[in-house]
Amino acid sequence: MADDPETTGPPDEAAAQVEPSASGGDAADAPAPAEPPKTPKERRQARRSAAVAKRGPRRARTPEERVAERKRKADERRRYRARVKAKRAEQPKQEPLVADTSDKTGHQKERLGIVVSDKADKTITVRIDVARRHRRYQKTIRTSSKLHAHDETNDANTGDLVRVVESRPLSATKRWRLVEILERAK
Repeated sequence: MADDPETTGPPDEAAAQVEPSASGGDAADAPAPAEPPKTPKERRQARRSAAVAKRGPRRARTPEERVAERKRKADERRRYRARVKAKRAEQPKQEPLVADTSDKTGHQKERLGIVVSDKADKTITVRIDVARRHRRYQKTIRTSSKLHAHDETNDANTGDLVRVVESRPLSATKRWRLVEILERAK
């Protein structure tokens, strides 16, 4: 090693020659010392400590100061509410947009169906047939459901096509009322 030209010169030059090759040449290319990644808890603590450093520590207030603060805020609320109330009083009264609902409320469902039974007094059993497309397979699916409807005059007979409308519960199973007979059975 004594014959090596790099180490035979003065000690200052040898150190200078070895140092650039160890650092990789450029200071910008050198990686910064890597910090271990912070956990979410450590990041949250760092944020909170930064916020405390920014605003300063909270100071303990006396009960009198807290009472005075509450009174100040209550006065602000009182003034705000008085302004809102005065503003509402100045505006002209608006008529409600709701139409006259004296006789009926809401929108009753209507169904067309065929009477399958009229044996009970003032009650008919109506079959509602529904044909619709399956959502995925697009095949037409036919389903039917039966419901009981109120027929005050016992006018409908088996096989009639009728229109029924939703109503209040009239019995344990009746929630529909006969409106009209569209087509008589042949």
